Amino acid sequence: MNKIELEAKVDALQDEINFLRSIYEAELAELQGQIKDTSVIVEMDNSRNLDMDAIVAEVKAQYEEIANNNRAEAEKWYQTKEMQTSASQAGEDLRNTKSEIAELNRMISRLQNEIEAVKGQVINVLPYLIK
Repeated sequence: MNKIELEAKVDALQDEINFLRSIYEAELAELQGQIKDTSVIVEMDNSRNLDMDAIVAEVKAQYEEIANNNRAEAEKWYQTKEMQTSASQAGEDLRNTKSEIAELNRMISRLQNEIEAVKGQVINVLPYLIK
């Protein structure tokens, strides 16, 4: 059972890795597409009023927002997958329990029939023992 659970966890983690990889590839393709469609016009301005720290901070904030959104989406997907796996396992456990109950009911019926047969034999033999 542990091996099966571990294999299920490995499969879930592999699915998560594949999902995150596909998101990464999609983002990369989108960024490459944006870069491809962007034309750059460079103007020289020697006034040096360009605040690179602010620009870098803005780009970093945008990237972090996108990364957080993707992380939240991946977490939601993983939780959904985990719940599906749990539901599947619970369904399997329920089927196994129902099967065990049915088998025990059959065994009870068989034993009750055997008890009734033995009672009948005792009733038939009892008059001979009393004499």
